Amino acid sequence: MEQIRLERTADRSLPSRRGVLRTGGLLLGALTAPALLSGCGPAAADGAGNVLRVSQPGDPTTLDPHKQGDMVSMNVLINMFDTLTTRGRDNQLHPRLALSWKAIDARTWRFAIRPGVTFHNGEVCDAQAVAFSIKRLLDPATQSPIVELRFVEDVTVAGRLTVDVHTTVHDPILPAKLSLFGGVIVPPRHLSEVGDDGFAERPVGTGPFTFVSWQRDHELRMQAYPDHWNGRPGVDGLVFSPAPNASSSLAALQSGGVDLVAGLTPDAAQQLEGYSGVTLDGYTGIRTAYLSLNTLERGPLQDRRVRQALNHAVDVPLLIKAVLGGKATETPALVPRGAFGFDPSVKPFTRSVKTARRLLAEAGHPNGFSTTLTASNADSNVAEALSGLLARAGVRARVDLLDPGTYSARLTSDNRGALGPMYLAASTVWTLDGQSIVQSNVRSDRRQSRWHSAEADRLIDAEELSEDPEKRKQAFSDLQRLMREEAPFVFLYQIDNIYARNERPRWKPGSAGVLAMESAEVSR
Repeated sequence: MEQIRLERTADRSLPSRRGVLRTGGLLLGALTAPALLSGCGPAAADGAGNVLRVSQPGDPTTLDPHKQGDMVSMNVLINMFDTLTTRGRDNQLHPRLALSWKAIDARTWRFAIRPGVTFHNGEVCDAQAVAFSIKRLLDPATQSPIVELRFVEDVTVAGRLTVDVHTTVHDPILPAKLSLFGGVIVPPRHLSEVGDDGFAERPVGTGPFTFVSWQRDHELRMQAYPDHWNGRPGVDGLVFSPAPNASSSLAALQSGGVDLVAGLTPDAAQQLEGYSGVTLDGYTGIRTAYLSLNTLERGPLQDRRVRQALNHAVDVPLLIKAVLGGKATETPALVPRGAFGFDPSVKPFTRSVKTARRLLAEAGHPNGFSTTLTASNADSNVAEALSGLLARAGVRARVDLLDPGTYSARLTSDNRGALGPMYLAASTVWTLDGQSIVQSNVRSDRRQSRWHSAEADRLIDAEELSEDPEKRKQAFSDLQRLMREEAPFVFLYQIDNIYARNERPRWKPGSAGVLAMESAEVSR
C-alpha cells in the first residue's frame, strides 16, 4: 500500500489533504462523501415564503434552557428566550433584558431590568422573574449542567425592575456569563402551572420567536413573536432541522430543503465548493480545539518532556492547511485570539519531528510508545490526521471514534479517564474571556482537569477573582506561559465559523457563531 509522508521540506510542496488523511494506507471514507450529495436530504421546499430554514449538526437535548449546556441546543433556544446581556457582532457586551449593570460592592452586581417585556403567554418579565430564573438554575433539584454561575450564592429583588446578584467572591465577568447559558430568563407562573416536563414540551420565553412544534430528529418550528420588545423579527417563521451527516445537510441545501447550513466542518465545506447556487461564508471564530492529555495516570504522559514532544510533533500549520482548508488559526496556549487574556507574546511550539524524537528519547522512549486518541466521529478527519502526524515521531496513537452522544456523556462525566489518555476536544469561548476555556479544563478541582499544578490553581484564582483587569491579564499571561512550559495539552487551533447558504438568507453571526436569527432576513 502507498505510504504518504507528512514531512514538510524546503524543496517539496505541502502534501495534499488526501495525503494527510492517509494513515497506514487507509483513506477515510469521508472523502467520497460528495457522491452522496445528490441522493439524500429532504425534497425541495416550494413556496417557502418568509420562513428561514436552518440546518445544524444535531438536535437540542431538551427545550428547557436550564437543563442543557451545549451550543447545538442553545442555538435553537436563543431564538425563543432572551438573556440578560448579549454579545454583539462587534464582540462587545450589550444590553438585552438588562438595560444596565454595575458592581455595587465586591460581591454584588446590580442589574436594571428592561421595562415592558412580556413572555409569550403574556406574563410580565420583571425582577421577580429574573431572580426566579437564576435561583432555579442554581437549585440542585434542577440538575443544570451550566457551570458559569458557580460563584452566585443568592439573588435578591431590590425593586420591581432591579435585581442584585450576590456572589461568594468577586466575579469580574458575571455580566458576560449572563449573555448566553446562565442568563436565560423563564416565566415563574407558567412553570408553576405546567411543571418542568410540560415546560420542556412547550417552552415559553420572551424571545423573538415562539414555539410551534418539535418532531425530534426531524424539525423544530417557531413563528415570529409580534410583541417582542425589540420589534418583530425579520422573518415570519424559523425552522431548525438536525443533520448529523454533513452530506445529507448539504443535499438538503442543494434541493431547497434548507436555506442555511451551520456548523460545517472545513472538510464538509470543501466538499461543497463549486456547486451551483451555493455560497460559502467564513467568519473568524472563537471555538478552540486541543488535545487533552491525562497526566494523572501512570504512563508516558506524566513526563513533561513527552507532552512537549507531542506538541513539537503535531505540525498545526500543516494540519490547518491540509485538513482544514486554511479555515482556522493556530493557538499557542489554549486561550484564543480575540478573548480577554490572550497574550500575543506567547509563541506556539516549533514544529520539529527531530526535537520530538529527542525529547521522547530523553524521557526513556527512544522507540516512541503506543497510546489511544479518542474523538467524536464528527471529528474523524482531524483525529486521523493527528494520529498520522504523531506517528512521524514514533507515537502510535490508535484513533478511537465515538458517536457524539457517547463522547459528550463521557466528556461531562466525573470520570476524568473516561475518554482515555488523550482526547480531541473543542470549546466555544462564548464569553470572549479566557476564563471560559480554562475554568473546567485547568484548575485541579474542576471536572475536566487532568493536570494538577498548585501554581496553575493560584493563577486561575487570580484571574477569576481579581477586581483589577490588569491583574487578571497578568495572571492569564503567566498561566499561558506555564501551560506552554508544562504542556498539559497539545495546543491546536481556533476554527472559523463556516456556513453554506442559498441566495435567500441575509444574516451575519458574531465570533461565537450563535444562531440568533432575530436580525435575519430572506428574499422570497
